[in-house]
Amino acid sequence: MSAPVSLKRVRLNLARTKDHPNGSNRHGYEFIAPLTQTGEIDPQDWKIHREKCRVRRFWGDEEDDIGHLVHRPGGSWAFRYDIDGDEDDEAGYRFAAHAFTPGEYVSIRDDDGELNTFQVVTVQDL
Repeated sequence: MSAPVSLKRVRLNLARTKDHPNGSNRHGYEFIAPLTQTGEIDPQDWKIHREKCRVRRFWGDEEDDIGHLVHRPGGSWAFRYDIDGDEDDEAGYRFAAHAFTPGEYVSIRDDDGELNTFQVVTVQDL
């Protein structure tokens, strides 16, 4: 019997970088995903709830990007803002193996190919 899964809103803030030595709560992501009790993204439940699995990328003074959490061939996860176009996805580094719990760190490769680290700040029930 599998563990119960529920949709959660996850907030990631930029961790320390050269440009932001203390990290930044003005740069990051909020996304909705089905998480198991231990915080992993559940791909089977994602299939059921994929339309609800949205992402908002906020980046300082730039306009927010709104998109979807997508499960790509091979099992990787990414944020896709341009569903029908040719804009590159922002790939989560080993998202399938990460537990999204407050205090944990995850990395995301942006559409320019730069890998940035983010801290999981909040995980809220929907």
